[in-house]
Amino acid sequence: MVIDPSDHSCFICRELSWLKFNLRVLEQAADRNVPVLERLKFLGIYYSNLDEFFMVRVGSITHRSEMLPEVTDIKTGWTADTQLKNIFREVRAQQSRAEETYRKIAKALKESGIEIVDFKHISKVDESIAKKIFAEVRPMLSPNIVDSQHPWPFLGNLEEYTAVMLGSDDKAKIGIISHYRLPAFRVYEANDVQKIFVMSELVKHFAPQLFKRYAVKDTVTLRVTRNADIFADDSVNVDSWADDDFRKSMEVMLKKRKRMMPVRLQICGSPSQKMLEILQNKLPISERNIFTSAVPFSISFSSLVKSSPGMKYVPRTPSRNVHLKKGEFFRYLKEHDLMLSFPYQSITPFIDMLYEAADDPDVVSIKITLYRLASSSKLAAALAYAADQGKHVECMLELRARFDEQNNIDYSEMLQEAGCTVFYGLKNYKVHCKVCSIVRKTQSGVEYFTQIGTGNYNEVTSEQYCDLSLITSDESVGKDACALFDALATGEIPDAGNTLLIAPAGFKSRILELMEGQRLLGSDGRISIKVNSLNDYDIMTKLIECSQAGVKIELFIRGICCIRPGIEGMSENITVKSVVGRYLEHSRIFIFGMGKDVVVYMGSGDLLNRNTERRVEVFVPVRTRDTLTDIYTVMRDFRDDSVTGWLMNSDGDYTKDTQAVGGASHDTLYSYFSSRFVDPDPENVPTSFMDRLKALFRK
Repeated sequence: MVIDPSDHSCFICRELSWLKFNLRVLEQAADRNVPVLERLKFLGIYYSNLDEFFMVRVGSITHRSEMLPEVTDIKTGWTADTQLKNIFREVRAQQSRAEETYRKIAKALKESGIEIVDFKHISKVDESIAKKIFAEVRPMLSPNIVDSQHPWPFLGNLEEYTAVMLGSDDKAKIGIISHYRLPAFRVYEANDVQKIFVMSELVKHFAPQLFKRYAVKDTVTLRVTRNADIFADDSVNVDSWADDDFRKSMEVMLKKRKRMMPVRLQICGSPSQKMLEILQNKLPISERNIFTSAVPFSISFSSLVKSSPGMKYVPRTPSRNVHLKKGEFFRYLKEHDLMLSFPYQSITPFIDMLYEAADDPDVVSIKITLYRLASSSKLAAALAYAADQGKHVECMLELRARFDEQNNIDYSEMLQEAGCTVFYGLKNYKVHCKVCSIVRKTQSGVEYFTQIGTGNYNEVTSEQYCDLSLITSDESVGKDACALFDALATGEIPDAGNTLLIAPAGFKSRILELMEGQRLLGSDGRISIKVNSLNDYDIMTKLIECSQAGVKIELFIRGICCIRPGIEGMSENITVKSVVGRYLEHSRIFIFGMGKDVVVYMGSGDLLNRNTERRVEVFVPVRTRDTLTDIYTVMRDFRDDSVTGWLMNSDGDYTKDTQAVGGASHDTLYSYFSSRFVDPDPENVPTSFMDRLKALFRK
């Protein structure tokens, strides 16, 4: 059955779906079963997610509403302005839930000996401490009055300011105090109670002392969010990419981004109508883009306080259970594929393998795509060491990784100075894939060792995000990877691989082909997909066609999901589950069919239009018994998650998956992957582990 393009009943607005995801993050903050300081972290994540959402998505849609006001979205039929109206309505609807959650967390913290000072009901002791703190930070504050001699100051993106109304309504003036470089918190301990002084609230409390000649009527904290949806080719000519030109163009873009139009004004406090009118006029900004809240903009102080048992998650150290020493990696990989699962296992073995490659006289080249690196990257150090050892090290460094641009600019300079060959990818496509290719030339011929990952080469996020990393010596994979790097290095769009799936040339078409194969099997067909986001219209319509043919489809989608499950005659054979818990779910897995005919891929991209059509993504087939067991275990534990799993209803809302039979998938997967044992000598592998592997594979 062909889907009628005018039938929007099966689809959800991308932005509203994302806001529903962020609501699930907020529900983690509200969950009393989560340790209280972790709840505070989840609330901080909820708010920081909203910041990026307004900068990127609201900024983009606002621009579209001005340039293309009549164009409608294919999935919902909405114009950009209609999308904005629904976005603002949903954000405001969530606000009371967020404020209630903050109050409950503050109460729970107080019961545990951590008190957020309430300046509206401040005690004499706390007032005395606050005066001392204010005296210390007073030299950092620069109060300004806005009048004919003092123009309205530029308000930086996501920077905090105190605003005060001065004088009578008919002659009112606005005073502005910047919080630039002011610490967000001060922690004082007295009588076994840790007192949290939120500095924005403290400045607001003492603001009258900074404007002694005036009557202070209103005092609030302000924060402006500016559009960050800007690309290098918006400001400079990117046809000139020789030498450092593109790097310089990115630096120009970053400067321009700082002064983009405001898309949100946040006010913490209760401003008068007169103050709102002045602020709205001065920025300028639409009334619908103004949000008032009782929650301070800065609440992430969990790392500053001393915690008691039970206030945080029990610490987990990524397991170092890959017992391969220097000189053993290539020998082991010739016979086995190796799967690493983060954060349950350490990224260290992969870095160790790079050092082995650097010192191996037979290694000819190391080539790698870099998207987001840690601020102090051990992996970058390994690449620099390899270049120093005389290896040809090629780094495709994507300078357009949003909000990591400056970090990548800095690394591009450092890696070049270390002797690596650095280039920046393609003009019209972001290179988002995670691929490392190592080529050895021995007497017996050329050997390929290729790593394909679902997440970044970042030691910090590898302990926070759930990702998979497959390392293989498969020759067909290695040749495809080499062809990929050859294309990128010469500015060409990579061809569809023979073994690898490579977007944009060959990924989407192959996925649709695999789906069609399952559709032809009818009720015997099976599709299981785990990604972060789904909004590609062609993929979704094919999923609906498969559902109508009787194919059983399970989608594990953490965030954006624009397809509604369970609609009779359309998507009744589709289930959608989202897992939001201790770690950020980030891996991408595709399974088509069952038994000996099963086809399994894992890789770097989601099923968003940008990934399938406008980015370079790479997916590798998973074929060996042990690596397939790892994949099946991940999918099984997601299916069974009854603690952090949410099921989407046919109306697009989510409810906790109370029908599942297991615990939190992050707990069970930690138990599984941390007990894995990789050793070049099979005799060292515990029999109990091998038995468990066999049992899981049979399932």
